[in-house]
Order: sequence, then structure tokens, then C-alpha cells
Amino acid sequence: MRPEDVILPDDALSESFLAATGPGGQNVNKVATAVQLRADVFRLGLHPDVYQRLKTIAGSRMTGAGELLITARRFRTQEANRTDARRRLAEMIAAAHIAPRKRKATRPSRAAKAERVDKKKQRSAVKRTRGKVDFD
Repeated sequence: MRPEDVILPDDALSESFLAATGPGGQNVNKVATAVQLRADVFRLGLHPDVYQRLKTIAGSRMTGAGELLITARRFRTQEANRTDARRRLAEMIAAAHIAPRKRKATRPSRAAKAERVDKKKQRSAVKRTRGKVDFD
């Protein structure tokens, strides 16, 4: 699933604006440009497996009440930060939809085992010749 394919229902999202930090002069002190996006994960209607993967991906950004908290303050305008927060949420949800591949158990072949034993014997013979020199 691509981030563009993720549909974010407006009733599951809530935004609040706060004063951003960093460069920007007096504009930073006057205007609340940073966006704090809260997404109610239960209202997104995700499959339980996808929900578990999203929980892992989100880490500490997921609250105990099942809200995903994303703070965007990279840009100097509210609209750019709002778009950035929604894009990041969509990317997380898209990444959670990708199921990990199951590991397929493999065993070394008989020839591979024999080759490994032969190499060990060769190495052992090399090390055996490094012993103390006897001048008798």
C-alpha cells in the first residue's frame, strides 16, 4: 500500500496548533505554526495485525488511549506543517500494511557440511605446524 492510497477520515483526526521553536525571528513568538495531529487509531478501522504493526512503528508516539500523536514543526506555515503531519501519518499507516515475510527454515546440504569439515581439517593442520621448534 502506498501513502497516497491511505484514506484518513476527518472524524478520526484532531489538530491543535502551538508555537514552534527554532529560527524564524519574532514570527516564532507570535504565530502558532506547529501542528500537533492526534489520530484515533480505533476509528481508522484497521485490521488487528495492521494495528499491532502500527503500534510497533509508532513507538512512544502512541498513547495508552490508542491515539497516535504527530508533531510537525519543520515548516514556517501552518498549512505546510499540517500537510507534513498528515503525510507522515499516512506513511506510517502504509508501512504498517506491509506484512513481514515469514522466514523459511533452511538446512545445509551434505556437500556443504563435508566442505566445512575439510576446511576445518586444513586449518587444523596449518595450526599444528606452528608448534614449538625442537632442535634435537
